[in-house]
Amino acid sequence: MTRRPIALTAGAVLLAEAVGAVLLHGVLATILSGQRMSLAGLDPDLMVTGTWAAGGALGLYLAVCGAVLLRAGFRRAAPGRWGRVLLVTCAVTHAVLGAVAVGLVGWAAFAWLMAVMGLVVLSLVAYGPGAAAPGGAGAESAGEAPQAV
Repeated sequence: MTRRPIALTAGAVLLAEAVGAVLLHGVLATILSGQRMSLAGLDPDLMVTGTWAAGGALGLYLAVCGAVLLRAGFRRAAPGRWGRVLLVTCAVTHAVLGAVAVGLVGWAAFAWLMAVMGLVVLSLVAYGPGAAAPGGAGAESAGEAPQAV
């Protein structure tokens, strides 16, 4: 089946997206520090620090999600319970960011975020409870008795 290539592709895309998010926040922090302007009385240095922290947190989150998918692809086994929860939150995050991005950035950003969300959801569905186990056990491993043909 195509579970392994989907998980490996989604993991690699999420790792690339993590690097891109950190770089984007770095550019935003550099521009912010060069302007030395305050927003509603906030300290500009704190805004720069917050931008770097947000970029690092988002990058780490996406990197962990990508690592979970890469591990699932290399091991040919479904992610554990917490891995699945993490991937569901990753898909929801991409959906919300896509809804915001369509108004702020444009349709290209929306299309990118929806494509990544689709890869994550496809990985979750491919490794779902009805998917066959690596040994080919399938429904038998779920506790159902094999049916005679």
